[in-house]
Amino acid sequence: MATTIVVEDLRKRYGQIQAVAGVSFTVEAGELFGLLGPNGAGKTTIIEILEGLRFRDAGRVEVLGYDPGRDGRRLRQRVGIQLQEAQLLPDLTVRELLELFVALFPRARGVDELLRLVHLEERATALIRHLSGGQKQRVSLALGLANEPELIFLDEPTSGLDPQARHALWDILGELKAAGRTLMLTTHSMEEAERLCDRLAIVDHGEIIALARPRDLVAEHFRETTLELTAETGLTPEELRALDGVASVTCADGLLTLFTENPGRTLTALTALAQRRQVDLDGLHLRRASLEEETGSAERVLPEVS
Repeated sequence: MATTIVVEDLRKRYGQIQAVAGVSFTVEAGELFGLLGPNGAGKTTIIEILEGLRFRDAGRVEVLGYDPGRDGRRLRQRVGIQLQEAQLLPDLTVRELLELFVALFPRARGVDELLRLVHLEERATALIRHLSGGQKQRVSLALGLANEPELIFLDEPTSGLDPQARHALWDILGELKAAGRTLMLTTHSMEEAERLCDRLAIVDHGEIIALARPRDLVAEHFRETTLELTAETGLTPEELRALDGVASVTCADGLLTLFTENPGRTLTALTALAQRRQVDLDGLHLRRASLEEETGSAERVLPEVS
């Protein structure tokens, strides 16, 4: 498999702030690679250096065989970029904006194809100002796809979107990956990283503190299983915490969630408790803990991330 991005000991400082402190990683062709971390972790600085939009202080960077610091103009003919906050022309229609943008490239997709790729065919004649936040993000993605890029950079692509719009954009990114595109994104959402990424680098204070496939991070750092049941059972968090094997219990959105490293023992104890209390456990759900649990499990992987 070809290597699309090579980063070795990348460093960038802004005055007294070390934004990137010796980062190293590679991205393979056809991979969806993620940088996960809180705001200010250094993710955007890293991706802007790779895009050729910002100069590095030290280290080696190679993107599609180019050094972005020297060959940024040629590189940008072959990559697509979706910025964190794109400034779209509000008084143009979606079609007019895409037509304007594709005219900038000697090799470009057709406007109808771009509309289809981002599922905006029915909004082609709508003014940009009349689009929802999710639709504007899809327009921004279409602009990043206009030049048929070999590599697509996405900086916080779903930031600020409602759940429905976020999932719609995730589906589009999944389709691009299935079509063989290489994608690199930054995100502060662990749910997004776990859902989309083949591999994930967790960034904090300008350093990579973990790099692996999301499921391997879960296997290494999240040994717990969760048991979920509705709060309507009448069982209290206090009596559930006392059950065999239970490490912690949370109550949110009408759900009681038990975290256990021994689901068999906990399930046996829970069933016995329900029989004593004469309550129904219909709807009981068993699953593996994920990268984003409200109990604070994430902090065991990201000890410095809030």
